[in-house]
Amino acid sequence: MFNRSIAVAAGALLGVVTLTACATSSASPGSRLGSGKALTVAASINAWGSMLSQLGGDKVHETSIVSRPNTDPHDYEPTPADGRTIAASRLFVENGIGYDSWAAKAVAASGDSTRMVIDVGRLVGVAEGGNPHRWYSPTDVETVANAITADLKMVDPADATYFDAQRQTFENTGLATYHQLVHDIKTKYSGTPVGASESIFAPLSEALGLDLLTPPSFLKDISEGTDPSAADKATIDHQISTKLIKVYVFNRQNSTPDVAAQVAAAKSAGIPVTTITETLSPVGMSFQDWQSAQLRALETALQQATSA
Repeated sequence: MFNRSIAVAAGALLGVVTLTACATSSASPGSRLGSGKALTVAASINAWGSMLSQLGGDKVHETSIVSRPNTDPHDYEPTPADGRTIAASRLFVENGIGYDSWAAKAVAASGDSTRMVIDVGRLVGVAEGGNPHRWYSPTDVETVANAITADLKMVDPADATYFDAQRQTFENTGLATYHQLVHDIKTKYSGTPVGASESIFAPLSEALGLDLLTPPSFLKDISEGTDPSAADKATIDHQISTKLIKVYVFNRQNSTPDVAAQVAAAKSAGIPVTTITETLSPVGMSFQDWQSAQLRALETALQQATSA
């Protein structure tokens, strides 16, 4: 396995490449093509898979393992078919940071010394225990897009110019509205106090300059399926009842009784509630259209809250 993220982090110390024995594969970079002579590539979640598909264009055949909005990537159990998908891929993007540990196990089990792997957490420098929701960080999105393009060019050097053009199109056309919304919200609403149901919103909140008042321990507990403390719940109840927060951001793919109660309380207090999801929703939507739709909804909620 060629793990690009490890190479980025460790460089010459690890000899740039990590190889594992493989008795069954004789493939080399640029070989083992998928349907229609496209490179077979895959991602653990469709947030990265959508980007991989767009950056690869008609030179790749992409499969995202987790793609249904009602599936929790944290607890996902891969099927034998998923294992075969990962084993067949020439480039695989996993999130890392403990978010999709099943993916790393599947990669290791396939034992292919020619596959390139991007571990997003290692790539962007977020260690185990950190916030795994890196696709909600605009800066990390750029870093991953660049890494995908670089790796596609290494796997298929004959099409390097094509992949460079795909990267420019993705940046200048695909992500244009997304970047504009991030800029506009930060410009208009930086410093606005907000609350959230879990840590998925934290990277985006930081990028937008919003003041996320929800205790970080509560955000992490809900994200990891741990019961939050009574003190944290009391703090949030106070923030809502006294309207210290202007907007409440709710991950509708991860609701608990505590979160449901907070959503109800926020609505009762007249605090706008807007939603986000962990995977593309609806299924088939592009990364940028999904993110832009959520940013527009957030912008509307902020406008409503600050103009009241």
